[in-house]
Amino acid sequence: RIILMESCFRKFLITKKFEIQRLSAEVQSLKNPQSLSPSPRLEELREENARLKYRLNILKRSLEEERTHCTKSMMNINQRLQEIFGEAIRASCPDLDNPPLAVTPNQQPKFGDYQCNSAMAMAQMLKTQGVKANPREIAQKIIQNLPDNELIQKTEIAGPGFINIHLKRMFVSKLLTNLLINGVQPPPLASRKKVVVDFSSPNIAKEMHVGHLRSTIIGDSMCRLFEFLGYDVLRLNHVGDWGTQFGMLIAHLQDKFPDYLTVSPPIGDLQAFYKESKKRFDEEEDFKRRAYQCVVRLQSKEPDFIKAWNLICDVSRKEFQKVYDCLDIQIIERGESYYQDMMTEAVKEFEERGLVQQDEGRKIVFAPGQPIPLTVVKSDGGYTYDTSDLAALRQRLFEEKADVIIYVTDSGQGTHFQVVFAAAQMIGWYDPQVTRVEHAGFGVVLGEDKKKFKTRSGDTVRLMDLLEEGLKRSMDKLKDKERDKVLTPEELIKAQRAVAFGCIKYADLSHNRINDYVFSFDKMLDDRGNTAAYLLYAFTRIRSIARLANIDEATLRKAAETTEVLLDHEKEWKLGKCILRFPEILQKILDDLLLHTLCDYLYELATTFTEFYDNCYCVEKDRQTGEVVKVNMWRMLLCEATAAIMAKGFDILGLKPVQRM
Repeated sequence: RIILMESCFRKFLITKKFEIQRLSAEVQSLKNPQSLSPSPRLEELREENARLKYRLNILKRSLEEERTHCTKSMMNINQRLQEIFGEAIRASCPDLDNPPLAVTPNQQPKFGDYQCNSAMAMAQMLKTQGVKANPREIAQKIIQNLPDNELIQKTEIAGPGFINIHLKRMFVSKLLTNLLINGVQPPPLASRKKVVVDFSSPNIAKEMHVGHLRSTIIGDSMCRLFEFLGYDVLRLNHVGDWGTQFGMLIAHLQDKFPDYLTVSPPIGDLQAFYKESKKRFDEEEDFKRRAYQCVVRLQSKEPDFIKAWNLICDVSRKEFQKVYDCLDIQIIERGESYYQDMMTEAVKEFEERGLVQQDEGRKIVFAPGQPIPLTVVKSDGGYTYDTSDLAALRQRLFEEKADVIIYVTDSGQGTHFQVVFAAAQMIGWYDPQVTRVEHAGFGVVLGEDKKKFKTRSGDTVRLMDLLEEGLKRSMDKLKDKERDKVLTPEELIKAQRAVAFGCIKYADLSHNRINDYVFSFDKMLDDRGNTAAYLLYAFTRIRSIARLANIDEATLRKAAETTEVLLDHEKEWKLGKCILRFPEILQKILDDLLLHTLCDYLYELATTFTEFYDNCYCVEKDRQTGEVVKVNMWRMLLCEATAAIMAKGFDILGLKPVQRM
């Protein structure tokens, strides 16, 4: 509500400001009897001017009241500064269409906290219009037009026209107090949008491998981000559970377990079962013919064949669930079979619009500007992945009424989705300016030899083998650090799982998803540098500070309400600002879906905290007795605020910290 109101207010303010200026100029000219004869509209214009000023004041008061009511949410300082400077920029150069707005954190703290870099780009734009402009003069105009606000202490012009922004320390302190009292609350949403995330998507009868690991981890983290921000999220697992391969699997099932209809077949290794059926399909003509007949009977939904299909799917689901349980993944399965009946409707709609062409018995669709067509019906009358994805997209748009649809698959499928999206836009299913439909592609996982990650025998790495190896190595690491001597058996198991699965997730998420990355247990379990192991240990240490000082949660809660968070020391100030950048980081990820930004931020927060802790005493103890003699409560609150942000960051990444490690 506040975002919508601010947007409307800004538009109204700009429009009416120019109108007031024009009317004021006319009133001034009317005051000079020598220049113009008196206008009969003079009183009318004066009354209109007064009414406009009155309405503006009401809107300003309403806006301030809204801000007061929304104090539980964390403020996005960068976004607020953009609003303030956006208004000043438009007032400084009213004739400039879409003036550039660039506000970023200042990389050199001695020059301020944030920086507005718009003046140089504005001067360049004016130059192309034939208007000479000095960037420093534009910067000065921007500063002069800054509206009254709650967070800027002072501004300075530097270099060719940079505007350095210094924040009010008291205001930053209040924001930290708000965080401590209300917890890590997301910014208010203008509207609760529906988000569909398509991720993981393994194939039935095949084992999950490292490619599925990336999709599963990245997709889950994206869902967690959208959920924290207040969106309505549908997590979908578009598994490969339909197609010709089920003919050979069912035929093999009939031969190997002829009583499968009455006795549940003991298929222990579905991957081996699949390989056996594939070998027969490739080598035995009679088996191949029967396999095709099984496909036809399955597609006709004959009960015995549907039961065989369900048996095979259930074996796979149990194996998939083992992986999802380890990684704490919640997901709803909607395989290709779910969209079978919808495919006919999708193809019919394209045909009725005259968008389908015949090509050697196939039915294809060309989307504008795309290098390849979609094959919506094969020459044998069957459907394809193209048809399935079109039907799925149509269902998500019209039945789910999704505002955002994200596909998390490897980058190799980028062209395919590009063509599917273009076809959906061509037929009018969605407008990309209104609905966000996006492919979030990712690179491949490499071994330490920089080649595609495989076992020594050249096979694809089984995901459960990988996770079990992670558990073994994390336990070895914990024992090397002698944690088994100070933790209870239950705590040790919790730490083992937190480190193993946290490190595997973080190693993936901390790399730009677009790039390939090298999988290395040694690097991901290293407790130095930007790794989950380092961050989990750092978090545990921060949480232990209050415990070592004998301060309980109730005392900290009371202190948050009564103690001002002082930011006089440069390391206190640096940490306080870093903590409050959390909403900015989340907004950036929301825009580009690159989760490594959050990992980089958490690492920066942890190292900034270490600087603070090394330079600012939180707890002072007697050197001889070890007793606590003094607690700097505002610094303890900074510890608490750091831990709260780290905990929420871990939650978005899917990491599970433990109290003791």
